[in-house]
Amino acid sequence: MTFARAARRYALFFSLLLAGCLLPVSAAAQSQDEVAANPGRPTISTPATLTPVGYLQFETGVLGAEHSEGFANRTSLEEAIKLSVHKRLELLVLAEPVVFSDQGNVSGTDPGSVALGAQAVLVPGQERRPTIAVSYFRTVYNGPAPDLDIGSSVNAALVLLSFDFGKLHVDTNYLFNEQSKNSIRRLQHAQTLSLSHPMKGKLGFTGEIWHFSQPLLQSNAVGLLLAPTYNVKPNLVLDMGFNRGLTSTSTRWVFFAGFTYLLPKKLW
Repeated sequence: MTFARAARRYALFFSLLLAGCLLPVSAAAQSQDEVAANPGRPTISTPATLTPVGYLQFETGVLGAEHSEGFANRTSLEEAIKLSVHKRLELLVLAEPVVFSDQGNVSGTDPGSVALGAQAVLVPGQERRPTIAVSYFRTVYNGPAPDLDIGSSVNAALVLLSFDFGKLHVDTNYLFNEQSKNSIRRLQHAQTLSLSHPMKGKLGFTGEIWHFSQPLLQSNAVGLLLAPTYNVKPNLVLDMGFNRGLTSTSTRWVFFAGFTYLLPKKLW
């Protein structure tokens, strides 16, 4: 893919993303409800804590990846929808509605995967005690789009911990995924560690180191993610940043931008 074509693609996606951001900003400006979002973006790590009960949360973004085992370039829309039905139980939908990719001389536009899941808090956090949760995801549709370096899973189980250490907020996940290719099934294990720190005003900064085994390639993917965030309102958080792959089978560069929006009106 030529540089000009890549630039046009990213410009289109970021324009759509900006348009998506303007709608929730307008709605949030009209709302007096100060209920706060609980973003899972932009890290791979997911918070062990849940969203406010009865409120829908949308995590929407654009992700562009360069130079990986399965593609030269890949651009996708990312969507996560979360709804806590109890203070200890959250339902989730993860989806890639569309993926544009270049694989050598072949370009394609395909749907990505859709997964349904749930997250349950086992131990609520207190001052010196972390929040501990578990979650499970099942892929209900696996599209033909090429995977990122971490691959895709049929079933996924996670153990999640979140706590505050001084001014740092820490999220760490331990993942056990079932990966499948043709008739081969393998167990993938992964670990993530995310550190977030508030900066001046509404700005924040997040750094993350992560590792995923690649059992189908008999290798490992490791990455370093850095991302600033901006809290427009308690229920609207913007983010952007990049991830650098650190092994030969890791996606070399990933760039992303998006927002987390918690609908200000409670469903019940």
